[in-house]
Amino acid sequence: MPGECSNLPMTTLRFRTLLALLAGFAATPLLAQSTYDQVDPMIGTGGEGHTFPGAVAPFGMVQFSPDTDTTCVLRACYSHAAGYRYEDPTIQGFSLTHFSGAGHSDLGDVLMMPVAGDTVPFEPGDAGKPGTGYRSRYDHAAEVARPGYYAVALKDRGVRAELTAGTRIGVARYRPTAGALPMHLLLDLRSSLYNYPGKVLWSSIRLRPDGIVTGCRQTRGWAPDRNLCFAIRFSVPLTGHAFVSTETDVAYKGFQGPGRGSDAVAERAGRALVARFDFGTTDRPIEVTSAISSVDEAGAIANLLSETGDFDAIAARTATAWHAALDVLRIDAPAPMQRSVATALYHSLLAPSVAGDVDGRYRGPDNQVHRANGYTFRSTFSLWDTFRAEHPLLTLVQPATTTRDIVRSLIASREHSPDGILPVWQFQGRETWTMIGYHAAPVIADAYLKGIRGFDADAALAAMVASATYAPYAGLGEYMARGYVPIDREPEAASKTVEYAYDDWTIARLARAMGRADVAATFAKRSENWRNSFDAKTGFIRARKSDGTFRVPFDPTAINYGSDYTEGNAWQYSWFVPQDQASLVRALGGDAATVAKLDAMFDFDTSKLDYSHAEDIAGLIGQYIHGNEPSHHVAYLYNYAGAPWRTQARLTQIVGSQYRATPDGLSGNDDLGQMSAWLVFTALGFYPVTPGSLEYVIGRPFVNRAVLTLPNGRTLTVISDDLDDRHPYVGKVTLNGVPVTRAYLRHDEIMAGGELRFVMQAAPNTTWATRPADRPYSSSSAR
Repeated sequence: MPGECSNLPMTTLRFRTLLALLAGFAATPLLAQSTYDQVDPMIGTGGEGHTFPGAVAPFGMVQFSPDTDTTCVLRACYSHAAGYRYEDPTIQGFSLTHFSGAGHSDLGDVLMMPVAGDTVPFEPGDAGKPGTGYRSRYDHAAEVARPGYYAVALKDRGVRAELTAGTRIGVARYRPTAGALPMHLLLDLRSSLYNYPGKVLWSSIRLRPDGIVTGCRQTRGWAPDRNLCFAIRFSVPLTGHAFVSTETDVAYKGFQGPGRGSDAVAERAGRALVARFDFGTTDRPIEVTSAISSVDEAGAIANLLSETGDFDAIAARTATAWHAALDVLRIDAPAPMQRSVATALYHSLLAPSVAGDVDGRYRGPDNQVHRANGYTFRSTFSLWDTFRAEHPLLTLVQPATTTRDIVRSLIASREHSPDGILPVWQFQGRETWTMIGYHAAPVIADAYLKGIRGFDADAALAAMVASATYAPYAGLGEYMARGYVPIDREPEAASKTVEYAYDDWTIARLARAMGRADVAATFAKRSENWRNSFDAKTGFIRARKSDGTFRVPFDPTAINYGSDYTEGNAWQYSWFVPQDQASLVRALGGDAATVAKLDAMFDFDTSKLDYSHAEDIAGLIGQYIHGNEPSHHVAYLYNYAGAPWRTQARLTQIVGSQYRATPDGLSGNDDLGQMSAWLVFTALGFYPVTPGSLEYVIGRPFVNRAVLTLPNGRTLTVISDDLDDRHPYVGKVTLNGVPVTRAYLRHDEIMAGGELRFVMQAAPNTTWATRPADRPYSSSSAR
C-alpha cells in the first residue's frame, strides 16, 4: 500500500485509534489475518485496470474518488474510465460517482476541489503547467488508500484531503497544510468522465436557508438523458459564495438570487455552472458531506440525512462494514498473492451498486420514478462481463439477500423498460445497450437453482423469455427464424449466436426446475444453435450469411469492432459453448485434437499481429486474451478433454503473468469485478465455467490456506499441502477426507462446508480425473 505521511493530523490519528479499539474486540490471531488489512485499492489504478482508489462502502451508491483528468473527449476518455489514473501527475478534483474497472467512461458527477488561499481559479488548467487552474500536483507517497478511506496532500492547493463514504453519502475532510488560510471549496458541474459535445444538457444549484446546497444535472453521455441530483452540507457556516455560468455560445437561461416562489438564499441554472463556497480564514478542518439521488433534490437531502455522524464516525462505520464483508474469506498465502486476492474480493464487492434512495424511490429505464418495496434497488449491471464469475461469487460470499435484491432489481427494470426486456448494461437505472446477449438470464437462473428465493420466479421466467424473444434486439428475429444470426443482417453475428445459445440453455434450466416443460423444451432446442455457427472444416465458430454460407475471406486472428465477433476473434469465441463442452470436444475431433487446439491457442505466435486498435484486447498469452472476458473459462477446458494437468499448467501461466500486487497489477479492465472474481475463484482452486450448472471446475489453488464463511454460516477450509513454485500440479484432492476423483465440485458440496484439501506435487498427475465420467457438466451428457 502507498506510504503514509509520518505527520498525520490528529483527526486521522483519532480515526486510527477508533479502528484499533473496534478491532480489539476480535482475537489477536484473527486480527492478524484480517482480509481488510490486506486490501490495496491502488491495485488496478494504473495500466488498463480502470479501478479507482477512493472511498466507497460495500455496494455503495457513492464512490467518492479523485479524478486526475476529465479533459478527454469521447473514446479518448477510455484510459480515464475510472477518473483516476496512477500515472497522472495531478488531481483535478474529487467526484461522487465512478465505475470500477469499466471498459467505457461516464459518471464523475459533482466534482469538488478544496482550495486554501486568496485565489480560486474556476478552470481546471493544464496538467503540464502547474498553477494554471484549480487542479493540483500530488505525491503518491502522501496517498493513503484502504477500503472506505482515501487521503492525499494537494501540493498546489495547500490542503490535505481525506475522503470516506457511507452507503448513500460521501464525506470529505479538508485541512490547510500551511497554518490559517482562507478556505474555499470549488464545485464544478461542467466536469464529466465522458465528455460529449453538449453533454451537460442542464444543471442547477441552490443555497438553502439551512445552509444545505442542492442541485441537479441532466446529462447526455454513455447513458442518454441521465438525471442526478445532489445535496451538500458543510460543518462550518459559509462566509460567502459565488454561482457562475461560463456559457458563451448561447443566451443564459438561468438566474442568480432567489427565484420566484423559492425560499433559496441564491440559485442559478444553466449548462455550464461552477460554484465557489467560502469558509473564512482557518487552520481547522472543514467537513463536507454529500449525497446523490437519481430522483430529485428531496431524495438527495433524505439520503444526506439518513446517515448521521461526523467524518470519523462514518469512516469507522464503513470500516466495520468492510471488515464484515471481506473477512468472510481469510487467506494465508505469500504476501503479494494475499494482497492480490484480498483486493480482488474487495473489487468484487463494489457493484451492482445501490441505486435507490433511502425511501425506496429510484429512476428506471423508462426515466420515470418508481419505488422498491421490501428490497433495495441496485444498478450498475455490466452483465456481459459479470454473469461469468462475479455473480456466482456473490452467492458464496454475500448473504442471499444481496443476490435476491439484484434479481428483483433486474425484474423491476424489465417491467419499466420501454422495450420490455431485461437490462443489458445499465447504470443508475438507465440502459446503454452496450455489449451483447441477454445475460441477466444466467444471473437469475443461477440464483434460483442455488436455492435463492424472495423474488417472483414466474415474473423472472417471463422476463427471461421476453428478452430472448424480442425480435428487434440485435438480430434476435433472425436468430429465432434461422437458428443463427446472419452476418449480412447483423454485426458480430458469430458471437451473438453462441451467446444467445448459452442464455437459452439457462432459460431451459430455470423452466425445467419450475416445472415448465414446454418452455424448457423450446429453449433447450435453441441452446443447440451454436452448432449452426461451427465450421467443421476449420474447427472454428464462424459467421454465416443469410444464404447459409460462411463469410469469406476468413482470418481467425482478425479483431475489429463491428466484425464477426464481439471484442475478440475466432480463437476466443470458438470455445464459447459452456453449456455443452463435451459436444464441442467431439466436434473438434476428440480429446487429443481438443488439447492440441487449446495448446495452439496459448502458444500462438502473435509477434506479427497488431491489436493496438482494439482497446479491450490486453493480457495476451498467444491468442488467449485474459484482459477480456471471452477467454476467461478457456484454461479450464482441458478438464473436458481429459487433461486436467494442462488446466493446472495454464492457470499457473495466467496468474503469474496477469495479476500483480501493484497499481498496474491487472492486465485488463476489471469490468465491475469480473477480472477480480476470476482470481478469487482460481486462487481457491475451482471456477464456475457454466453458471447454471451448479458445478465448479477444479483447477489448482494459489493460496496455502483459506477459510470461507458461507452465507449459511458454515465454513469451507481450503488447504494446499506442499504448495510453492516447485509444486504447481495437483496430485490428489480430498473433500472432508474423501478422495475427489472427478474434475468438478458441486454447489451443494461447497455449501455443506468442511475441508477441501489439495496435495500439490512437482510433476503432473496424468491419471487424475481423466475418465469421461469424471468430467464437468455438459448438457449432452448431463448426469
